[in-house]
Amino acid sequence: MTSEEAPEGVRLQKVLAKAGIASRRAAEELIAQGRVSVDGRTVREQGHRVDPDNAVIHVDGTRVILREDLVHLAFNKPKGVHSTMTDEQGRPCVGDYVRHRAERLFHVGRLDAETEGLLLLTNDGDLAHRLMHPSYHVPKTYLAEVDGLVPRGLGKELRAGVELDDGPVKVDAFRVKDMQAGKTLVEVVLHEGRKHIVRRLLAEVGFPVRKLVRTAIADVQLGNPKPGTMRRLTRDEVGSLYRAVGL
Repeated sequence: MTSEEAPEGVRLQKVLAKAGIASRRAAEELIAQGRVSVDGRTVREQGHRVDPDNAVIHVDGTRVILREDLVHLAFNKPKGVHSTMTDEQGRPCVGDYVRHRAERLFHVGRLDAETEGLLLLTNDGDLAHRLMHPSYHVPKTYLAEVDGLVPRGLGKELRAGVELDDGPVKVDAFRVKDMQAGKTLVEVVLHEGRKHIVRRLLAEVGFPVRKLVRTAIADVQLGNPKPGTMRRLTRDEVGSLYRAVGL
């Protein structure tokens, strides 16, 4: 056992370097500049030691993920795939795409079978719980193709709130992306997680959804991957999710 891995902990700059934040020399500079905190306290001393398995470290306010066993994936769910890890009826499901992985992954929230787009998969239970809990107001962004031409005042109506059979809902943002004969492409941002909430909301105001794609969760963007493919989130993306839910 080296002196840097003594029972009292590991030097903070070594932990940051191992996490890929910066070289040891650059990590020392970050610490000296007061940009690193451990368990909520700013650390400036270079010899500070931490327990990598339990310490909560932030650099410039963004959580540094130290556990190498944690997995965070972005999956482009295809239409017709159910948001479950198994399906008793033998229908295509998200679990079909991760059966080869050693980790026990679960999906963050759901998309109905007819909705495509971004679904997060992780084995990070604390993060997943907060991302799904409505009290953290994590925004989700959708592109919806609807029947008809959307009037100018619809966004104001949706931001003010619409009453559904299970209670009111209002969007965080709404804008028209494109209009063509007989249909409109709109972007909807909301933090609600109720079943079919986007479809029910737009149908309630007279614009049934033809096609629905989730394009973002907080700052994580779907991008343009092929349906059915997945990728690891970048360090910055994972950090942004932790920041969004206060971890």
